[in-house]
Amino acid sequence: MSGSPTHEQEASGVKTGPKGVINDWRRFKLDSVDQTLPPSKRELLRQMSSPQTDELKDKLNRKMSAQEYELIQEEDEHCLRRYRKQCMQDMHERLSFGPKFDTVHELESGDAFLEVIEKEHRLTLVIVQIYADGVPGCEELNSCLDCLATEYPSVKFCRITAVATGAGERFPEDVLPTLLVYKAGELLGNFVAVTKHLNEEFFATDVEAFLNEYGLLPDKELTCPDEEEGGGAQVE
Repeated sequence: MSGSPTHEQEASGVKTGPKGVINDWRRFKLDSVDQTLPPSKRELLRQMSSPQTDELKDKLNRKMSAQEYELIQEEDEHCLRRYRKQCMQDMHERLSFGPKFDTVHELESGDAFLEVIEKEHRLTLVIVQIYADGVPGCEELNSCLDCLATEYPSVKFCRITAVATGAGERFPEDVLPTLLVYKAGELLGNFVAVTKHLNEEFFATDVEAFLNEYGLLPDKELTCPDEEEGGGAQVE
């Protein structure tokens, strides 16, 4: 026999649908009430955010002063920004999967090269640069990959010198830098002398655009930028 949920069930369950969202919003507002406000104003905000009894509804249906209305409006706007930010963060956590990297990994040997290709998580995209010191474009590409590694933390960016691969004869200077792209052990992209496909002066955005031309980068992860207020970023 079904019945209305108990208070404990409502408190512990994850709400969906319009009613659940409204209840979550109410609770978020109550938790976000600025404790620096005077008690009278804090109580007013608490009453306006809480499910209302008939008696409380009658009390609050009286005409609000302009000061009270402004207070409610400002606090609602502040709470709504925080609520949206929290929702985006929660969604990001639910949708995120697999390991995170955030940096370029230096591979020291051919065995390490093979291991990262064959043993990495099957959903992880692996991008490896093969380079040599002093070869034009290698140092610049290294810097670009450092930037992209922070932009795409779910991608494992690696680099290895041609000599360290154990097959240096396959990577003479005229094919460097080379970019190899793998997923689940399968080679998806093999770009020799990759900088020849870029402008003489190139940046991380150019490398990003090049890889995106071949569909080799995932969508950037959900972010929740701070909303601008008064022309600047609001840090909470």
